[in-house]
Amino acid sequence: MEADNPHTESAPTGGRLAALALGALGVVYGDIGTSPLYAFRECFAHVGGLPVTPQNVLGVLSLIFWSLILVISIKYLLLVMRADNRGEGGILALTTLVIAGRKRGDRFRRMILVLGIFGATLLYGDGVITPAISVLSAIEGLGVATPVFEASIVPIAVAILVGLFLIQRQGTGRVGAAFGPVTLVWFACLAALGLPHILETPSIAQALSPIPAVSFFARNGAEGVRVLGAVFLVVTGGEALYAAMGHFGARPIRLAWFTVVLPALVINYFGQGALLIDHPEAARNPFYLMAPAWALYPLVVLATAATVIASQAVISGAFSLTRQAVQFGFLPRVEIRHTSTEQAGQVYVPVVNWGLLAMTLSAVVGFGSSSALSGAYGVAVTTTMVITTILLFFCMRRRWQWGPLRASLVVTALLVVDLAFFGANMTKIVIGGWFPLVIAGSIYAIMSTWRRGRQLVVERLLHGLPPLDYFVRDLKEHPPIRVPGTAVFLVSDPGHTPQVLMHNIKHNKVVHEQIVILTIETQEVPRVPEEERFDVDFFEEGVTRIVARYGFMETPTIPAILRRALPTGAAYRPAETTYFLGRETIVLGPERSMARWRKRLFSFLLRIQREAVLHFGIPTNRVVELGRQVKL
Repeated sequence: MEADNPHTESAPTGGRLAALALGALGVVYGDIGTSPLYAFRECFAHVGGLPVTPQNVLGVLSLIFWSLILVISIKYLLLVMRADNRGEGGILALTTLVIAGRKRGDRFRRMILVLGIFGATLLYGDGVITPAISVLSAIEGLGVATPVFEASIVPIAVAILVGLFLIQRQGTGRVGAAFGPVTLVWFACLAALGLPHILETPSIAQALSPIPAVSFFARNGAEGVRVLGAVFLVVTGGEALYAAMGHFGARPIRLAWFTVVLPALVINYFGQGALLIDHPEAARNPFYLMAPAWALYPLVVLATAATVIASQAVISGAFSLTRQAVQFGFLPRVEIRHTSTEQAGQVYVPVVNWGLLAMTLSAVVGFGSSSALSGAYGVAVTTTMVITTILLFFCMRRRWQWGPLRASLVVTALLVVDLAFFGANMTKIVIGGWFPLVIAGSIYAIMSTWRRGRQLVVERLLHGLPPLDYFVRDLKEHPPIRVPGTAVFLVSDPGHTPQVLMHNIKHNKVVHEQIVILTIETQEVPRVPEEERFDVDFFEEGVTRIVARYGFMETPTIPAILRRALPTGAAYRPAETTYFLGRETIVLGPERSMARWRKRLFSFLLRIQREAVLHFGIPTNRVVELGRQVKL
């Protein structure tokens, strides 16, 4: 059983606040903190090339600065992070917050679920692109130092990424303590690189005004819009701020941003701009060319460490997202290992790890450089940001009780910025933006097929089954042979008699002395308070019904549920308990319930999903499985 929410301090102060802020630097800001490696460069290196003139440099810097202010500081830190689901953040947490209280089958609920799940699948694309572009951009510093390394950049990046994914099984706990200090050094280095160039060209401070950004669009037209797609690279870590809120809390994340991250990023970007005004030829890699020659190799090492940390954060996010999707019934059961006994939420999902590795290596080898990968980056994240803003509107109306005018004005202002970035990034689809969309679309097809398939299977299995109270009455009026021990049956609907129980009576002609009907419900909150955990009903003839409620950040185990839910003396004896499970086999029928390819996909997923015995911690020597055919 998992611990309570690891973030239990609503308003930490003093040393504790500083410690949490330091931890947030490593876990939360790794992605956005490594953007200076490639973001400013891509504004001038895209197809066609933006002329490196002082006016264009100031315009791009103004766009970067105001993007950081509007998207990160205002939208995410001041608004979105207010939408916490009992301390947890992220697009799935926001989705469940919006639909809380809506009945299953409600049209609005279905619409919001589809929107939220699609937004979540886009984050898998981010989990592929971020490690690839970050590590490649760091290693490309070797090519700046000497042309000798240019042919080795991709192989070195592949080796680092393979090593990164290989150590995932160890969990982030062992190396997580170093994340904050290393990232703090990285941000200090960002500021140290940019400051001397700013002092040499103080006129660069004009970019703090929005006027250069406005004149940039007036001067460049459609070309300026395309550049906006590269500017978006500076805010691609925005979703991570919200998703990591459950581990650190809003206050430490905000403190780290305003005192360390934002100043360091602005100084570094402005330093790169000052360098380009004095030396336009440095546009090929302004980040590394800011550094003196003697510092290039140490800088590559530090940048590589920072990109590995940034990659670790998005990989861990993909693991957490997968666990939540399994809990909600959007993915089949998969192996999920908890890598920390002290910190809830640290999990390792082998199938996701190896899938991400395969796709990340494909991206590195297929695209070949961080510049090429920048075309694939941003499309998925900006789509997720638009979805987050839409969900935020419903949160404002339903949860915060904002009036329609107030909510509409705020969300419209946010959408103007989001849709500008969205439109600019859509121009990238043909040059690589299709890659994360294909990943997201494939995962969405799996999720939607699995959820629909499970709904149909449940409908088929429940058809014709008697209500539980009718079964108890029949058991009393027509008593079968009773055998010693306890039989546990898992059901999705606690109101009906389990089909496996009916099959057991039909074929074996016996019933155990004690019968436990167990239903596990995933609630739309991260964690369920202990006093709301169980509903236990006792019927005649030794029949007990348990409804166990868990949040989407919790992992239930059935033996633990029985120990805690059954009162003292209720005859839970592990050595005398048998667990009856059903195993479905899908038979393809002529019904048009789903497309035939989806039926085949669902049947395949059903065969490969992890066994319930392992997933729910059931003793393997106490299990009886009964096969059932289900026609779809």
